[in-house]
Amino acid sequence: GEDVKPFTPEKTKEIVMSLQQPAVFCNMVGNWPALHWNVKYLSAVLEGKTIQFRLGLKTVDLVPQFETSCSYVEATLEEFLAWSCGQPSCLSGPFSCYDYSKYWAYADYKYIARIFEDKPEIFQDVRWSDFGFPGRSGKESTLWIGSEGANTPCHLDSYGCNLVLQVQGRKRWHLFPPGDTSFLYPTRIPYEESSIFSKVNIANPDLKRFPEFRNSTVHVVTLSPGQVLLVPRHWWHYVESIDPVTVSINSWIELDADHEARVEEAITRMLVCAMKSAENPSDGDLWLNPTEVEATSHEINLQYLNEAVSAYLRCQETSVSGQARCSSTAAEQRTNASCKRKRREGGCEPEGCTSLMQECNLPTPKAEELQKIPFGPHLIQVLPQSHKTNVMGGAVAVESDSRDLLHENEGEHFGKLHCKRKRLLMSNDCETAAHQMDSDCSPCTPQTALSTNDLLDCLVNPRVISLVAQLLLERTKV
Repeated sequence: GEDVKPFTPEKTKEIVMSLQQPAVFCNMVGNWPALHWNVKYLSAVLEGKTIQFRLGLKTVDLVPQFETSCSYVEATLEEFLAWSCGQPSCLSGPFSCYDYSKYWAYADYKYIARIFEDKPEIFQDVRWSDFGFPGRSGKESTLWIGSEGANTPCHLDSYGCNLVLQVQGRKRWHLFPPGDTSFLYPTRIPYEESSIFSKVNIANPDLKRFPEFRNSTVHVVTLSPGQVLLVPRHWWHYVESIDPVTVSINSWIELDADHEARVEEAITRMLVCAMKSAENPSDGDLWLNPTEVEATSHEINLQYLNEAVSAYLRCQETSVSGQARCSSTAAEQRTNASCKRKRREGGCEPEGCTSLMQECNLPTPKAEELQKIPFGPHLIQVLPQSHKTNVMGGAVAVESDSRDLLHENEGEHFGKLHCKRKRLLMSNDCETAAHQMDSDCSPCTPQTALSTNDLLDCLVNPRVISLVAQLLLERTKV
């Protein structure tokens, strides 16, 4: 018989576009063919095609494992499965140098439109139309395949909100509200457009260097197969695979607020590239995330800024005049929410970005116009772990499964591996990578203690950039 959903597409979209806290949708994807996308199935579909895996150490340091401190290998999913199962056949393969007991592997940010470009029929296995976004399929989605321990450092996405379908295995999500930004010590080094990273290793926070982290409020959920997590705009998140093999599919939903965010990102790019490119490369500071490939020139960055401002103003005009759509430009395509991590593997296809730009002026329902959010067995709140982050023995003590939440709310987480690891970020005390100073040394003079990264952490702080963007946009209206 027909698969009956607990919410209509219209109601689901209303929830997605209005809800300002994370929540888990249940019983919404039971008839999606994508639910069968386990690694064994995907391996057969890819027919020996290799994809890039990021490898990190399972040991938990006080410093986050950013992508600049990981190694990368090209491997087939069959080789990945053999490695994750400990089979001897992988001893001579691409994972041969990496002991499964010591390393995790992550094929992250894989654009389905790209890795399955020769099998476009598979795009229809993903049906975001059930969430109120007709025409959105696997073509506008991203695939994630990881081993136990594979994780993404804590960050927030500058653009859009996020819908995440768990297909195989479980992932644990640690989420923090936008209001906790200052407690998470935001940084743009390593730099990547659309991602603001936290200096704090959520799995093992250094409370001596980051004491304000104690004031943060963590929301934790363990996402299981068949469930869809909504990550609202600007919510921080640290994600870790907790089963031997995990598969997830996500899609970033663009929002009206992204137009101003593009201006902020263009300003940030100009400042970071200008200051970091001026430094001596021999300093060894791995400031550019691998997803960015290379630093763009000042001329190109200025062009992006002007195009972002022009696009913002055009969309403001169309909003005022009542038009429902805005035009798409090359700059808009480049920074589209669905094209996050666009440079990984050469970037995503422009036409995939263009289709999403049609949603740039989706109306955001006013609070008084919305019915009460229908929390219950089909829509589960991701609740705070406690009023404040619970820290025990230096690690965040969290364990919350969405299946358990269902009962609680009835009715409602190494330079390259062959290189010395480098600390990319400078602390707020006198410890620096350049001088190898001890953290409890006597006060240092600013001339020796402060670095470009310290200045950038202040200069491109989200609050500062937001103010600069507002001033810049006011200037363009004069």
